[in-house]
Amino acid sequence: MDIKAAVTHGKGEDFQLEEVQLDDPKHDEVMIKVVASGVCHTDAVARDQDVPVPLPAVLGHEGSGIVEKVGSSIQTVEPGDHVVLSFSSCGHCENCLTGHPAYCLRFNDLNFGGIMNDQTKRLHQDGQEVSSFFGQSSFGTFAVANERNVVKVDKDVDLELLGPLGCGIQTGAGTILNKLQPTFGETVAVFGCGAVGLSAIMAAKIVGCSKIIAVDLHESRLEMAKELGATHTINGKDADTVEEIKRITNGGTNYSVETTSVPALAIQSLHALKPRGTSAVVGVTQETEFNVFEDIMAEGKGLVGAIEGDSVPQIFIPKLVEYYKQGQFPFDKLVKFYEMEEINKAFDESKEGKTVKPIVKMP
Repeated sequence: MDIKAAVTHGKGEDFQLEEVQLDDPKHDEVMIKVVASGVCHTDAVARDQDVPVPLPAVLGHEGSGIVEKVGSSIQTVEPGDHVVLSFSSCGHCENCLTGHPAYCLRFNDLNFGGIMNDQTKRLHQDGQEVSSFFGQSSFGTFAVANERNVVKVDKDVDLELLGPLGCGIQTGAGTILNKLQPTFGETVAVFGCGAVGLSAIMAAKIVGCSKIIAVDLHESRLEMAKELGATHTINGKDADTVEEIKRITNGGTNYSVETTSVPALAIQSLHALKPRGTSAVVGVTQETEFNVFEDIMAEGKGLVGAIEGDSVPQIFIPKLVEYYKQGQFPFDKLVKFYEMEEINKAFDESKEGKTVKPIVKMP
C-alpha cells in the first residue's frame, strides 16, 4: 500500500515527506495506523549517521497507533487495539529468553541494520528498498512491526501521547526501576534533564529516594525537574557539580544516571558516587578517559550501560501507563505536539532545548 513517510536520503539531510510503498505484514507481524511518533535523540544520531543506518530509511521508533491488520500467527493484539511500538528483539537468544530483550544478541542488527526479523525489508520507493528503523519506522502514516515490538495499551488514555513510552521515557524510568533498583531512602543524581533524565527523576520519586539531584545547564529544565520530583538542582555552569553533590549527600550518591552523552559528565557521574555506588550511562557517549583504579576499583564503584531501561516493553510500558493514570508519572508535562509537516522543526527545537519531548502527529 502507498503511505506518506518522512524519508531520510542522506547524512544529516532534512526529512522529506514522500510517498513510499509498505508491504503487508507477514505471519508474525502487525500493521499499525500510526497516530503519532515521539522524536528521540537516537533518530537524530541515525539521521546524522553517528550510528550508521543504511540509507535511504524511514526513521521513527516511538510510534503509537491503532492495529489495522494482523498476521496469521498473531495472538496478543487484534484490529482496533491501541498499541505503542517499542524496540526490536529476536526472542530466541539467551538474553531475550531470560527477560532482557534490550540486550538481545541481534539488537544492533534488528534496530539499526535496516531490516526486519526475517532479514528482509517492508518499505520500497521507486523500485528501491528503503531501510526500516527499530523494526517499526514510525515516521509514516502506517507501519509494519513484528509482534515483539507491539505493546497493547488502555484505550482510555490519549494515544497520541503514548509513543515516547516506547524508547526515551522507558529508558529513563527503566534505568531506575529495572536496572539500578534503588531502595527507599537511597540517593541518586541525574545528569541531564531532557526526557530521559526527567523520566528517571519521576521514577526515583516513585521509589522514594531521599535525595534526587538534577544536573543541567538550563534553568527552565531544572525548574521542571523540581516540579517532577527533584529535591535539589545544580546548574553545571554555576557550581562544581561533584563537590556540590557530595555536600548535599554528605559524601556522594548511591546512584547516578548519565543521559547527556558528554564524556566529561560520564566522569562526573562516577566521581559523584559514594564508595560502592553505581553509575548508569544511557547516552551515546564517545571515547572517554578515566583512571580505572582511582575512579572505579579503589572505591568499589560500578559503571554500567543501560539500554531501553532493561525493560520487557509488554510488561513495563503498561505499568508506566498505570502510574500516569494514578498521577504518579506525569510525563505529559514533557511533550509538545507538532504536525507531520513540522517534523524538521520538531528536531530543531529539540536540539535547541526549546522542547523536551516533541511528538509528531500523523495526518
